[in-house]
Amino acid sequence: METFTHKLPLQLRFNDIDMMGHVNNAVIMEFFDYGKMKYFDAAKIYVEKEETTIVIVHYEVDFLGQITRNDNPEVCTKVTRFGNKSLEVLQHIICGDQIKATCKTVMSGYNRIHNSSAVIPESIKTAIKNYENTNI
Repeated sequence: METFTHKLPLQLRFNDIDMMGHVNNAVIMEFFDYGKMKYFDAAKIYVEKEETTIVIVHYEVDFLGQITRNDNPEVCTKVTRFGNKSLEVLQHIICGDQIKATCKTVMSGYNRIHNSSAVIPESIKTAIKNYENTNI
């Protein structure tokens, strides 16, 4: 199993469970987004406050197993790749030692003022690298 920098326990709510008795796939996507948000908080990156920030441009998700109401899922997150204008985030939702879903997200640099793609600021790259290096 992968080694992840950030692990976040998830609390299942009544409305997360669908008529089939498992966590709905749409809810799993919310779990991935929540994991990314908490990862960036932990790395002290507040993407909503910067002129040049990062935004999601692509998701790739695999649903590997059901999550039921008796499971104790957690979302695991790490940045796996940097480019000039993009980065890739890898996430797993696990229950115990079983991977229930995986997500690769590509995020792009974005300038709010010019409404266009942008180089990811060094401050964001440095914060992520520092967080990854100090929490492995």
